[in-house]
Amino acid sequence: MTVTAGLDLGSLTTKAVVIRDGAIAGSVVMKSGVRSEDIAWRALKAALDQAGIGEEQVDGIVATGYGRVRVPFAHRKVTEITCHARGIYHLWPEVATVIDIGGQDSKVILLDRGGKVRDFVMNEKCAAGTGRFLEVMARSLEVNVEEMGELSLAAPRGASISSMCTVFAESEVVSLVAEGRPVAEIIRGLHEAVAQRVAAMASRVGWEEPVAMTGGVAKNRGVVKSLEDNLGTAIRVPPDPQIIGALGAALLAADSKK
Repeated sequence: MTVTAGLDLGSLTTKAVVIRDGAIAGSVVMKSGVRSEDIAWRALKAALDQAGIGEEQVDGIVATGYGRVRVPFAHRKVTEITCHARGIYHLWPEVATVIDIGGQDSKVILLDRGGKVRDFVMNEKCAAGTGRFLEVMARSLEVNVEEMGELSLAAPRGASISSMCTVFAESEVVSLVAEGRPVAEIIRGLHEAVAQRVAAMASRVGWEEPVAMTGGVAKNRGVVKSLEDNLGTAIRVPPDPQIIGALGAALLAADSKK
């Protein structure tokens, strides 16, 4: 029996996945914080408990995400781009493009037929179009971020959002509310603006079908639908898109044991 673990330390959430002989045995998502090492350890312990596996049985641990350097007990640190590619390849080997929208950045990753990274483009300069961006907008609109997807899909049209800067977009949202625009239309407009930005990134990297989406924003059906409309193709979303980076990390740890 081979047991490995992957840890993905993002800006908003920390994810842990434990796999046993290539299958997910336990997975956990919890809020990130300033003490990355402690949160990573708690997430790992929770995933191991869920799997009914002791710490001493773990053969390898790979850490990824922006906080990966602060996990001293990990045997290896790997970029999230490589980990998301490996995680999606495990689920759908035929996928050619991965769109990952996380808490603080967005990426479009082009894969070869063996699941290796061929090319990628990344937006990490600001929070525009990320999970953090949508959280700020949800607060301004006084809705839960989890509700945004369904509200967006119910809107007949989207309000025009001209700026993707979080500060300026929030100002626009406040003005639209004052004008009496329905909240659902504002949310749809925000999702369309996010989709246009990510679709432009995908064009730069030369995206190909099939396309899959990972990261917490992939749980927002409104963003996914807007992206599908922009790209003109269906997008596959895993059952739990947040854990794909951690899954890929655990798989890479297992690969190194073969």
